[in-house]
Amino acid sequence: MFTFKKRKPDAELEEFRNLMQVPSQFEDGFDITSLMGTLFVALVMVPGALYMELVAGMGVGGAAQWVTVLLFVEVAKRANARLSRAQLFILFYMSGMVVGQSVYGTLLFRQFVVRSDAAVSFGISSLIPEWVAPLDLDVMGRTFFHKGWLPVIGLMLFQGVFGQFSSMVLGYGLFRLTNDIERLPFPMAPLGAQGIVAVAEQVDGAVKSEGSLVRWRMFCIGAGAGLLFGLIYMALPTLTGAYFGQPLTVFPIPFADFTPFTQKLLPAVATGLSFDLGNLIVGMVLPFYAMLGSFIGLLATFAMNPVLYKFGQLPTWRPGDDTMITMFATNIDFYFSFGIGISLAIAVYGMITVIAKIREKRQLNVAQPLPSGRGDIPTRFMVGAYLFSVVAYILVCGWLIDWHRGVMCVLLFFGFLYTPVISYVTAKLEGMAGQVIEIPFIQELSFILSGYKGVAIWFLPIPRANYGVQTVGYKQAELLGCKFKSIWKSQIILFPIIFLGMLGFSSFIWSLAPVPSAVYPYTDKMWDLQAKNACLVYSATLNEYSPFQEALIGWKVFAGLFTGGFLITVLHGFGAPVMLLFGVVRGLGQVMPHSVLPNFIGALIGRYWFEKRFGPEWRKMIPVAAAGFFVGGGLISLLAIGLVFLMKSVNTAAY
Repeated sequence: MFTFKKRKPDAELEEFRNLMQVPSQFEDGFDITSLMGTLFVALVMVPGALYMELVAGMGVGGAAQWVTVLLFVEVAKRANARLSRAQLFILFYMSGMVVGQSVYGTLLFRQFVVRSDAAVSFGISSLIPEWVAPLDLDVMGRTFFHKGWLPVIGLMLFQGVFGQFSSMVLGYGLFRLTNDIERLPFPMAPLGAQGIVAVAEQVDGAVKSEGSLVRWRMFCIGAGAGLLFGLIYMALPTLTGAYFGQPLTVFPIPFADFTPFTQKLLPAVATGLSFDLGNLIVGMVLPFYAMLGSFIGLLATFAMNPVLYKFGQLPTWRPGDDTMITMFATNIDFYFSFGIGISLAIAVYGMITVIAKIREKRQLNVAQPLPSGRGDIPTRFMVGAYLFSVVAYILVCGWLIDWHRGVMCVLLFFGFLYTPVISYVTAKLEGMAGQVIEIPFIQELSFILSGYKGVAIWFLPIPRANYGVQTVGYKQAELLGCKFKSIWKSQIILFPIIFLGMLGFSSFIWSLAPVPSAVYPYTDKMWDLQAKNACLVYSATLNEYSPFQEALIGWKVFAGLFTGGFLITVLHGFGAPVMLLFGVVRGLGQVMPHSVLPNFIGALIGRYWFEKRFGPEWRKMIPVAAAGFFVGGGLISLLAIGLVFLMKSVNTAAY
């Protein structure tokens, strides 16, 4: 059924590269309109995001980005003003920065954890240094504007500033590497870009071409489908649960767990199915061979786990474990080490590809010209800036930890090895198949192996991050003709506003009532459990033994490296599409099975039904419809949550 003879190995790569053309001119998207959007985001969305997390355990979601964009579009229409694609992208991008904020990154959660019963029972509370939290919290009152919090706030500010700086520098550098040298297609980039194009063409209220009419129609069709599905999938259980005390669910959320029922046939295998229609849509958007490869990799995992369990390589798993426990157990026993090897195989292959392409261009004496006006910066500046950032991280952490030798080795490992490698691997996977890779428990294991005894290490601002995800934003900016300096200006200006907003609103919310408390139902029910889980991890550097110590095994890392390298070599030798190659290797890293099957079904429907019916134009239509779908689903979810908040406020009113 699936043959490679009729298609060139890189035919699908070229197909996705040509979905949207890079414009010949670039505009600065950050201006007074964007500044107004910044203030709107800070004053409206920041407190809303905080409150929703405290009450319901969820943020404002990606729909908040489109709410901001659509709001400013409607204002522009009534003011007869023009909003360019670059301006709308910056509004979309800044809103995404806010959506990415979490209450767990604020002082609200920290003030609870350090005083929690779990911290006391694990013997952690007495070991907390003052730069983690003040010792006399009960005396200060419920406010973060006290001199006792200054060291904590200062350290958070340092981590935020240098985190943004590293994100800008390394994210841009990885984009240059994967986009300009390797020329990867970034299949998820058109998803948001096409939606912004469809919205931008409606600002003046007139349809300018047949193409814009089709784009807007597809966006509206997708939005309608998203509204209808969101009404059934999210709004119905949310509203019924709030009004009647028992949610009415048509589809299980977040997925149906089949693991306890398939354990006899497939021991140590996590099985289940997600009924979120968005997974089906994403399968249509992403490259077909990438989805096929992920499905093949998943089937290989289904075959591997029972064999590993039979030969005693998965001792932590027990019959009756559900999906999450099964994923945790198999990760600890095997896939932690195996996944490191897989990631190394992808990184080595990627670097070989980069070196080969650079040599080829030098031999041909042909340099790939960068788009004029995009706002690129020299490579030497990127390297120097990142080295400066990492050195600053290491010096600050070393001073806080009294220059502990083992911890210093961990800092060097994360700053100069792990973060660049995992960021590059993620950037390559984003560029090929729209996927992100993370190695679980790498931080926990590194801290334990450092030999440090205490809990301060868990609160250090270590130079560990995955900047590969930033490449998609740069690709979208390029496709929409937005100068990169607009992204950098928005990050520089928005960060202090978000930081002060999160600090101020957190302090205000804490002053109204204790957190957690019955006023914030989610925190009242869940934060105690989360504190216990956090303190359990912190205690790993207090005792002599931790299960994380047995997670890293050399031969399993080598097995992952050999397996990944062997598959890459064989598939490449047979001329298999490069996206299939990376899909298979990625699938071997034990991905969550519940979304892989819907992704693959969506890919089959898109390729063998829609593409045959609509032809090559289908590839240009589906990203627009997908963008509309997620907008519609997000908006109906926000509406349902807003109604729940309104009901709760009325029920708890004094009169």
